[in-house]
Amino acid sequence: MSKAFTKETDGDDDDELSLPPLPAGTKNYITPQGYQRLRAELLHLIDTERPKIVEIVHWAASNGDRSENGDYLYGKKRLREIDRRIRFLTKRLDIAEVADPSLHHGNDQVFFGATVTYENQAGVERTITIKGIDEVDNLQGEVSWISPIGRALLKSRVGDEVQLMTPGGLERLEILAVQYPAPETAH
Repeated sequence: MSKAFTKETDGDDDDELSLPPLPAGTKNYITPQGYQRLRAELLHLIDTERPKIVEIVHWAASNGDRSENGDYLYGKKRLREIDRRIRFLTKRLDIAEVADPSLHHGNDQVFFGATVTYENQAGVERTITIKGIDEVDNLQGEVSWISPIGRALLKSRVGDEVQLMTPGGLERLEILAVQYPAPETAH
């Protein structure tokens, strides 16, 4: 069969595969800042990015032969990517449960949004912040609340020792400090 007669898929089936899995019966917790960041991205895609690409595709389509028109082909591909991201963000924001970590300011127990400093058995200290699965940035020391380290630390207190199963075996971690952002004051 000629390639001309094969159907290119939009990748609609990929949407569900790209969603990080949530444990059954749990909520999709996210910080207020993370929610605002995802919402801003969604609005930018809908209000700015998508209309710009639609205009390019429309212009390219009016130029005639679409089979070798790079602007048209790239534009259609980019449009599918944008639409897929819009669907993803819409689904995630619909099920998001905004949890403000500043409500726990001054608390020494680990809850969602805590910045935790711990020490492993080798005496190495590490500081991480527990956030939602849609907002974590591993390079910034952020981990998901459903990650193994996040789950191990949740509900522990300063001075507690928790156990973490790692690929190298069981590791003991001592909680050294727990911090939360200060509540914003109304002006």
